[in-house]
Amino acid sequence: MRNRLVGTAGGTILAGSPSVVLANGWNMPVGVTDLSRDIQSLHMIIFWICVVIGIVVFGAIFYSLFRYRRSRGAKAVHFHEHTTVEVIWTVIPLLILVAMAVPATATLKRMYDASEADMDVLITGQQWRWRYEYRDEGVAFTSNLATPREQVQGQAAKDDNYLLEVDQPLVLPTDRKVRLLLTSDDVIHSWWVPELAVKQDALPGFVNENWVRINEPGTYRGQCAELCGRDHAFMPVVVEAMEPARFDEWLAERKAAAAEAALGIDREWGLDELMERGEQVYGTICASCHQPDGSGSPPAFPALAGNQALLDDRERHITTVVNGVSGTAMPGFSNTLDPVEIAAVITYERNAWGNDAGDSVQPSAIAERLAD
Repeated sequence: MRNRLVGTAGGTILAGSPSVVLANGWNMPVGVTDLSRDIQSLHMIIFWICVVIGIVVFGAIFYSLFRYRRSRGAKAVHFHEHTTVEVIWTVIPLLILVAMAVPATATLKRMYDASEADMDVLITGQQWRWRYEYRDEGVAFTSNLATPREQVQGQAAKDDNYLLEVDQPLVLPTDRKVRLLLTSDDVIHSWWVPELAVKQDALPGFVNENWVRINEPGTYRGQCAELCGRDHAFMPVVVEAMEPARFDEWLAERKAAAAEAALGIDREWGLDELMERGEQVYGTICASCHQPDGSGSPPAFPALAGNQALLDDRERHITTVVNGVSGTAMPGFSNTLDPVEIAAVITYERNAWGNDAGDSVQPSAIAERLAD
């Protein structure tokens, strides 16, 4: 059984490893990549060196306190400058540091060598979700928290993957080197999956680089490791590793789905279709801030139900969803949702919860707006 992240009230711990005690956070996972195992081995080497140093130093201290205590008549010896002693306690620590630096440097060089990758994935942090783009493949999607709101609000029992489940995981092949390019659309995030030995900051305006080569198929979970806002705890990372042949099939299916979605932009959508799709998008993207019933969380997140200002000004409504509102917590979704999803969620907001705008927004109109 692979290690897994377990959400707790105090944070996140690792459990499930047969080789180390992790339930109380005593050690780091071995992982499922060669690099993660190298890091774990290096960690244990340094740990045991520190244990030996601690035993020697504290052993000498306690022996001296016991053997040369005042009650036995011991008297302190006064001396000044002892060249041999000073050379010894300088050379020995230096040799120890060199012995630790050699394997540490070799591991660091491997960590930073993202060259000769078989594929590139661009990971973009967004409040509060991840967007994955398979470079040169025409496949991109947003990964959102899939834990039911009832669990978050304490209305239902929490399952084993509480706050660690997403609607669309990042799918990667095993036995292939994948370069990870990380950036952010808003604030600093940090993409962290312990079993892959990857923890990389996603900075707005910069592109950081990391890489992974997974040895074993499976599902590996992580979280955003940077305090990035009010829903920081609701930004999990899920990576599903597949055998190469199965991954190639999955990628081909996603390419076909992306091509079909692109065709959907140009056709005329019915109001019922847009409402159905918009309800799904709203529940995934918008409900955490504006509430499932559209009541909002004023003043930061105004109510959408009965919001006459938006109902009376459709153009403003579209602009708000596409570009966000400067100086507020409302982000723009032009880089998060596709034209169909944006059109659908705007239509849903204008016709749900008693709102009676009676109109719809077509994906083609959103596509034209994004192209300008």
